[in-house]
Amino acid sequence: MALAALERTTPSGVPGGIVLLVSAPGVSPSSPDGLPVSGTTPVQQTQFTKDHSGLDNAAENDDLDSGDEDVSIPKPDSAQELLRTLVEWLLVAVCALGLALLIRMFLIQAYYIPSSSMEDTLHKDDRVLVNKLSYRFGDIQRGDVIVFAKPDDALGDINDFIKRVVALPGETISFSNGQVLIDGETFDEPYVDRPSTFVNGRLMDCANEPASVDYCLVPEGTVFVMGDNREGSTDSRTFGPVEIDSIVGRAFIKLWPLGDIGFL
Repeated sequence: MALAALERTTPSGVPGGIVLLVSAPGVSPSSPDGLPVSGTTPVQQTQFTKDHSGLDNAAENDDLDSGDEDVSIPKPDSAQELLRTLVEWLLVAVCALGLALLIRMFLIQAYYIPSSSMEDTLHKDDRVLVNKLSYRFGDIQRGDVIVFAKPDDALGDINDFIKRVVALPGETISFSNGQVLIDGETFDEPYVDRPSTFVNGRLMDCANEPASVDYCLVPEGTVFVMGDNREGSTDSRTFGPVEIDSIVGRAFIKLWPLGDIGFL
């Protein structure tokens, strides 16, 4: 019996096993001349295959292990975290300041009362909020408390005045027995506890001529204003009607002192 060892390769070129050729005993077929025919001897093949399962399993385990490894993400140090927090708060502060400026410029502004001219409604050092959009969407009403720029003829170093609207454009205002008359009709003023009079009994300035008259016809585009403290107020009785274009807005709430908060 003849043995022959052949090395078998896989398609990838890696040795895949050993093939052992075993020649069976017996007489080989003969050619007509009695010589054996080449390549006709029965051969029993026995294959011994190398076991690669262990290597393959190890490779799979390595792949799984590499996938299960923790990936550590670097954390920012305390200095970076502090810097980021400071930047965030700075952005918040800038946005808040910008919003406050926009509100102050176009919507609402707080004012303090510098004198006693609006007593007993408002006292010196009170704080009020003024709505700057009031007259963009509505008309001025008699009795409104308004803030307006200092008229050219007014004295003192105060830039903004706060008074109450008493007469509207086109109306005639006069006084009789301490009461205000609008177009000859009595005008009730519950917020005034003192008689109302002209300065020295007469208006000192108005659209009428002469300058000192006993009544005033309020021109278009203006309003006639007075302080609630009629004896201690410098108002339209002195410097004349106020241009509507000079009005900042309407005071709508008193917010200081805290014990006297309320709408105006």
